[in-house]
Amino acid sequence: MGEELTESETSVSKTRVNDILSEVAVAEKSDKTAQNTYIIRPNFSQKFRPVNVKEMIHTVLGEKLTGVVYSADETTGLTKTIADTIKSKLKDMGHERYKFIVQVVIGEQRGEGVKMGCRCFWDSDTDNYAQDIFMNESLFCVAAAYGVFKY
Repeated sequence: MGEELTESETSVSKTRVNDILSEVAVAEKSDKTAQNTYIIRPNFSQKFRPVNVKEMIHTVLGEKLTGVVYSADETTGLTKTIADTIKSKLKDMGHERYKFIVQVVIGEQRGEGVKMGCRCFWDSDTDNYAQDIFMNESLFCVAAAYGVFKY
């Protein structure tokens, strides 16, 4: 009743099983690599939102500049500190795959006008910026943060 396999038939069966297993492994590997992994748009929760970033910049400027008197010698270090703080808080906000550019300008308050401009070439669907201004009796500060999505 029970059929017994000869030794040559057993080795052929084992070889065939190994061939099938290797084909399955190759198919699984190719399925994993064949899937499209390119992300060309940020998902909704990770998008750079200027309103939230402006609030954060406003908070940082208030913390760092309240009560500060303008000093030309200390301005360089202060601008670097403010820019680094803004950049680190941007990274903590969960904007993955964004590159950040932060610009901080501090000047003495003398009642004169200042105009600043910027031009950027970017994708308006994914990239954006936020800015805020701080002023007291002795200084003014303009901080701008740009978020550029990395494709």
